[in-house]
Amino acid sequence: MPKTLMTADIMQIMTYLPHRYPFLLVDKIIEIDADLSCIGIKNVTINEPQFTGHFPTRPIFPGVLLIEGMAQTAGAICVASRFGDAEAPKEVYFMTIDKAKFRKPVVPGDVVEFHMQRTAQRRTMWWYHGEAKVDGQIVAEADLSAMLVFPK
Repeated sequence: MPKTLMTADIMQIMTYLPHRYPFLLVDKIIEIDADLSCIGIKNVTINEPQFTGHFPTRPIFPGVLLIEGMAQTAGAICVASRFGDAEAPKEVYFMTIDKAKFRKPVVPGDVVEFHMQRTAQRRTMWWYHGEAKVDGQIVAEADLSAMLVFPK
């Protein structure tokens, strides 16, 4: 029997994460397989605030924001798969970044896909390998971890 993969639109993502414009870096998430894997989508547009200074004559999406987009994508599926509408965590903390590599600039007009694959999970900690892709080519990759924090 084929597995049914889920999706999350921007309204659902905003229930899972505390981030808001201009720091919410995921527009939708597709192909969600519980907390095992998914693909987050970021539409890069020229009207984003980082392009006023990075760089005005040749706008390039900052690599650190690609990493943050990966982390937000992974955090959202952790919350969604474990808690849905039940008692959601208070916060999702980004804990580690390892083996980060940037391979190609991302520019306005690009659609970035954050391919996230869970590598480990223990208690309230999750580890993921992420690849940011544009048109099927890897533009950045990293190993990330996050921790869910619950209300007291």
